[in-house]
Amino acid sequence: MAMVNGSQILARSLRMQGIDTLFYLMGAPMLDAELFCIKEGIRAIDVRHEQAAAMMAHAWGRVTNRIAICMAASGPGAANLVTGVANAWADASPLLALGGAAPLTLSGRGIFQECDQLSLFRPITKWADRCLEPRRIPEMVATALRQAATGRPGPVYLDMPGDVLYKEVEEDSIVYREGGSSMDKPRPKGNLEAVRAAIKLLGEMERPIVVSGTGVLWSEAGADLRKFVELAGIPFYTTPQGRGVIPDDHELSMLGARTTAFREADCIVVVGTRMNFVNGYFTPPRFDAKAKLIQVNIDPHEIGLTRPCQVGIVGDAKAVLEQMAVEARGKLNPGHYSGWVGYLRKIDQARTAEQEKRMSSNDVPIHPLRLCKEIRDFLDRDAYLVVDGQEILNFGRQSIPTFEPGHRLNSGTWGTMGVGLPFGLGVKVAHQDKQVLVLHGDGSFGLNAMELDTAARHKINVVCVVSLNGGWTADTQGAKPGRDLGFTRFDKMAEALGCHGEYVEEPGQIRPALERAFAAGRPALVNVRTDDRAAAVTAKFSAYMT
Repeated sequence: MAMVNGSQILARSLRMQGIDTLFYLMGAPMLDAELFCIKEGIRAIDVRHEQAAAMMAHAWGRVTNRIAICMAASGPGAANLVTGVANAWADASPLLALGGAAPLTLSGRGIFQECDQLSLFRPITKWADRCLEPRRIPEMVATALRQAATGRPGPVYLDMPGDVLYKEVEEDSIVYREGGSSMDKPRPKGNLEAVRAAIKLLGEMERPIVVSGTGVLWSEAGADLRKFVELAGIPFYTTPQGRGVIPDDHELSMLGARTTAFREADCIVVVGTRMNFVNGYFTPPRFDAKAKLIQVNIDPHEIGLTRPCQVGIVGDAKAVLEQMAVEARGKLNPGHYSGWVGYLRKIDQARTAEQEKRMSSNDVPIHPLRLCKEIRDFLDRDAYLVVDGQEILNFGRQSIPTFEPGHRLNSGTWGTMGVGLPFGLGVKVAHQDKQVLVLHGDGSFGLNAMELDTAARHKINVVCVVSLNGGWTADTQGAKPGRDLGFTRFDKMAEALGCHGEYVEEPGQIRPALERAFAAGRPALVNVRTDDRAAAVTAKFSAYMT
């Protein structure tokens, strides 16, 4: 009778569930599991820090609408996954984290790297469990993937003790789960009466807006959102990572009038996003307290969370938007809102023209907005843009458009610095034929800078642009302790790791450097000296600011 061990069963279970990409850092007791994953044909990208593995899996999942895997050794290896997994949790993004663990048979005796890893992961995952028997691995993998994908998505964790991974059992005793069903996404429709009530309420309003989030991306509802917005003639806005679900240059997208639209709207249609700080909890002073609220969310706990909700619709964004479009025909007239649209368009045009002047500065040191302008004008329309940092994150959000769903990633609701380069690598692994540009602050770049080595070894040809302002955030008054980092020649570091490097000090040098970087045929870093006095203006999210 043929025998197999837990590591073989784990690798086969992942492959049979359709998993084809793995991000990991090697180490016991996961070594055999990693080896057998490779033998099963799973592409395995080994990284320099486990948190980067989780971040790469996070980004890969976002741009493929699938679930990626990250894997780490026991003890500190699994603990190093925590920041990346927690960021995915805060971002409501699915991934499966697999952590090796100390043998169960020696639990409580101080065995090497013994730690209650489940207690680390339970607060930052949708589901976390420990496998106690090799025969249950296929079942637990299928359960983990189903938990990650259904409802509001999120990360899951499976603890794999060493003695379970190395225990042998008869191969005929294993019941593998077929791929597909574990990750099928149910698409519950909304209550039809609630849908009708939403359309009726919209017809009575004068100044409605639609605000969407990444729930629309996970639901693959971009075309449905666009259809509804165009049918109704309602201006739309998105969360920062939801950008591109409808192109930013659509006639009903007026980003320059965002503040006015939020403040003066008499009805807010919120689709597939949470009522959190990103949009001021949808409460005053960013929104009118008298505005009516229509909410569409797959999570019933979000309905009416931060303000009274006149119409709450629990359901899948795609399914509900389809219902709303059907119900809106003949009942909503785009002409009804033309005055509101025209009013916002004038504001948008004026502010866009004003911003363009600021972005055209020839000052030295380079203003970050000029850097953003050069990137904007260079990138393909379907390029992927990852932005990570403080000042550059805010400048980039204000000035660089996105035209395709899911083509923009950033630090997310947790504000996790260091995601940029790992996110870019995860995106490029998924879409090797697309431009992928990571726009980094120099502080945030340093957190996972060694992943340039990962890029070089695996020939993952991302281009990383560093806004080199000499520290964490702008510091116009020299009052921030620990702010200064110096003007590091990251381009020389990149070259030492086998990447292409560029150093830029003048605005006219940016475009040629980008052209050379993308033509280099290997990972590249463009190090751009920017003005350390340039501070971005953004909404106040808390009682303190950095």
